[in-house]
Amino acid sequence: MLMTTRKPATAAEILVEEFMQPPGLTQTALATAMGVQRKHLNELCNGKRNVTASTALMLARVFGNSPEFWLNVQRRSDSWNVIHSTR
Repeated sequence: MLMTTRKPATAAEILVEEFMQPPGLTQTALATAMGVQRKHLNELCNGKRNVTASTALMLARVFGNSPEFWLNVQRRSDSWNVIHSTR
């Protein structure tokens, strides 16, 4: 893996900035489409909840991409945090 000092975008940042803001999708509408409570999605959007396998599957179904996309975003962020917290 290529090491970098720049922190990767979090799942929350990608979700909000790339998938919700451009089409004007609200948290309420996305929570309904995913079949989760708004609180669950709010925590995800604010970086207080990580993307799990089940959440990745729900996001993939709504946005037409793969669960692996969301899990990889989470993995990159988690890996960066671990690598840079041990220094």
